[in-house]
Amino acid sequence: MKYKVALYESEEGFAVSCPALPGCWSQGETEEEALDNIQDAIQEYLAVIEENLQDAQVREIEIAA
Repeated sequence: MKYKVALYESEEGFAVSCPALPGCWSQGETEEEALDNIQDAIQEYLAVIEENLQDAQVREIEIAA
C-alpha cells in the first residue's frame, strides 16, 4: 500500500507526516532517516487501528474519484 507523506525541513533535520493518517508524524536528521521512520510510524498506526477494530463489524466502501 502506498501513502503520500509530507516532508518539512528545519534546522534540526526533517519532520514528516502522513496526511491520510491524522496524527501520524515522525522525524529524522536526514530525509532518508525521516522516510524510514515514517514507514515504521505508519505500520504502528495501522496496527493500533486494526487492534481497535477487532470487536467491530467492518465494511469497505469505494469512493469514486
